[in-house]
Amino acid sequence: MMSAKLWAPALTACALATSIALVGCSKDQKDAQQAGASQQMPPTEVGIIVAQPQSVEQSVELSGRTTAFEVSEVRPQTSGIILKRLFAEGSYVREGQALYELDSRTNRATLDNAKANLLQQEANLSALKTKLNRYQQLVSSNAVSKQEYDDLVGQVRVADAQVAAARAQVKNAEVDLGYSTIRSPISGQTNRSTVTAGALVTANQADPLVTIQRLDPIYVDINQSSTELLRLRQQLSKGSLDSSNNTRVKLKLEDGSYYPIEGRLAFSDASVNTDTGTVTIRAVFPNPNHLLLPGMFANAQIVQGVIPNAILVPQAAITRTPTGQAMAMIVDAKGAIESRPVTTVGVQGQNWIVTEGIKTGEKVVVDGVAKVKAGQTVSAKPYQPQTEAPKASAPASAGKPQAQQAESNTEQKATSHA
Repeated sequence: MMSAKLWAPALTACALATSIALVGCSKDQKDAQQAGASQQMPPTEVGIIVAQPQSVEQSVELSGRTTAFEVSEVRPQTSGIILKRLFAEGSYVREGQALYELDSRTNRATLDNAKANLLQQEANLSALKTKLNRYQQLVSSNAVSKQEYDDLVGQVRVADAQVAAARAQVKNAEVDLGYSTIRSPISGQTNRSTVTAGALVTANQADPLVTIQRLDPIYVDINQSSTELLRLRQQLSKGSLDSSNNTRVKLKLEDGSYYPIEGRLAFSDASVNTDTGTVTIRAVFPNPNHLLLPGMFANAQIVQGVIPNAILVPQAAITRTPTGQAMAMIVDAKGAIESRPVTTVGVQGQNWIVTEGIKTGEKVVVDGVAKVKAGQTVSAKPYQPQTEAPKASAPASAGKPQAQQAESNTEQKATSHA
C-alpha cells in the first residue's frame, strides 16, 4: 500500500511534464506554420494610375436667370383715339414696323394751320424786303429819312424771325402727324396689348401700350459669391491660373439638359450686393430659336481659368484626415506604399484636380486604398474602372411554393441527421 501511494505522485509529475512539453511543441509548430504561411502569401494587389500632368479647366457652376437683351415699353407721343392695332399679339415685329394707328384728323388740321401761317409770314417778309429795296435807293437822295430806313430794316428782321418760327411750327406739326402712326422702336417679340381700338391715349402716358423684348441674343444674369470672386482674383494674381480663355459659359437648363450654344461673359458688376453678398455677372447667349425666354432659371458653368500642369486623380484615390487634409497612397520604386499629403483645388467630373503632392510618372493607388497601409509591399496593376455589375439571378427556390420549400428543408434536415 505504501509503495502504491509513493508511486502515485511520481506518475502525476511525469504526466504533467509530458503534457507541458507537448503543449510547447504544438505552440512552436503553430508559430512556425503561421510564419511560413505569411511568407507564402502574395503581396496585396492594388489598381494604380500613372500621374500625367495636363492643363485642366477650372470651372464653377452658378445659378442665374435669363433677361431680355433689349426691352422697349411703347408709349404714344401724341394724344388721340386708337383706330387700329396693326400687329398680332405675341408676334415678332421689326424696328420701324407700324403697331397702332391713331385718329390723325386733329394733327392734320394743326399741320395745315401751321403751313398757312408760314405762307402768311413769308408773304409779309417778301413785301417788307421789296419796300426795303426801294428805300435803299431813296435814302441816298434824301427822299426818305435815315430814321424811316432804319425802322424798315428792323421790321424786316422781325419778319424774318417770324418766318423761321412758322417753319418750326410746321415741322412740329409734321412730327405730331407722324406720331399718329405708332411704330416699333426695336425688333423683338411683343407681349399682349394693353389697349384696343377706340381707346383714348395721351402723350407720354404712364402705362405702355405694349412691351417689346429682343430675345436674340439674350442675357443670363449670374450671382457669384464675393468670397469666391476674391479667391479667384488671388489665384490670377499669383499666376496659378491662365485666364486667357475665361470668357466661355455653358448653360444648364431647368430640365437638366444643356443649352447647345456656348455663351460669353459680357461684364461684371463693380460693387457687391450688401443684402446677398454676391456680385452679378452677365453672360450673353445666342438665341436664334427663342428657346430661352426672360425669367427662366438656369445654371451657368463658367470657365474661370486653366490650371497648367495639374493631375486628374479619381476621387476614390483621395482620402481625408480628421483635419481635412487630402491624402494619397503612392507606390514607390520598391513596390512599397507611401502615404502622402496632396493639394486639391476642385473637381472635374469624377476626378480631383491635384496641383501639389504628386509628381509626373508616380503610381497612385486607386483600387484597394482601404486594404493597404504605409510601408506595405504591394503588387501594382493598371486601374480598371468598375463597370455596373449584372443583376443577380433569382435563386431557384424563389419560384417554389412555400409548401415545397418547407418540404425540401425537412428533407435536408433528415439527411443531415442520418
